[in-house]
Amino acid sequence: MENADINKSMELSHALKVHPCFSRGNASNYGRIHLPVSSHCNIQCKFCKRVYNDSENRPGVTKEILSPKDTIKKVKKALELCPQITVVGIAGPGDSLATPQAIETFKLIHRAYPTLIKCLSTNGLLLYKYAQEIYDVGVRTITVTVNAVDPCIGSKIISYINYKGGKYYSKEASSILINNQLKGISKISKLGVIVKVNSVLIPGINDQHIGAIAKTVKDAGAFLYNIIPLIPQHEFSHILAPTCQQLNEARITAEKYISVFKNCKHCRADACGIPGKKDFSNELYEITSYPETFSHG
Repeated sequence: MENADINKSMELSHALKVHPCFSRGNASNYGRIHLPVSSHCNIQCKFCKRVYNDSENRPGVTKEILSPKDTIKKVKKALELCPQITVVGIAGPGDSLATPQAIETFKLIHRAYPTLIKCLSTNGLLLYKYAQEIYDVGVRTITVTVNAVDPCIGSKIISYINYKGGKYYSKEASSILINNQLKGISKISKLGVIVKVNSVLIPGINDQHIGAIAKTVKDAGAFLYNIIPLIPQHEFSHILAPTCQQLNEARITAEKYISVFKNCKHCRADACGIPGKKDFSNELYEITSYPETFSHG
């Protein structure tokens, strides 16, 4: 094995041991910080409602947007508050690849903190385009939200996408998105980045489609799969959240094809601390206490 391959293998092994959102083992004592630098999104999902506040604990929510240069001070302070932090992530509140701020931020963070794991979340629309840049700025773990691999089902979940200067709707939008997601997962996994796929479980829409998603993303190169229960809001406010039984059945189905992650804490875009244990967001971002609610992420 070449030295470059050995180094890559060691990097990935380390990430799986100490990344609390990827490890299936004993990573529960490790922390992460999310840097809210990505304000815009290039798709509109019918369950997604991005807001700015300090009162909700779910993805798509932050108190403020940071500039890339501001993130260095935030990471420094976060490590002082929580030395167990091993991961710097960007998870919104918009899409990490819809604007250049995420990649700019990772360039700065990787230079200042080369040993911290860099993690990015995206809807995958532009993943194929930016895969090499993502790898080059030190990102070694990535989460891609894939809610359907059938355009007919996907068209029921997304309202539209903005892509290459055009706005696309319905099945055409879904086809473009799914194609780009799968190409992106394949490309970035071949570069050596660990891919986790998130799916929002939406009763009556994609709950019978989970097996197909799991198999397809596994074949494309995904390593891990995370099923998130819908929180009824926005255009899907009328759909009931899945029951624990429905969520468990979906996980059992997915496990036939891919390893399933079951410890997701549905974090805010400005989360900081040890998931499920100690949170330092209040001190880091001066956030008031918030109730335990969650959504997709």
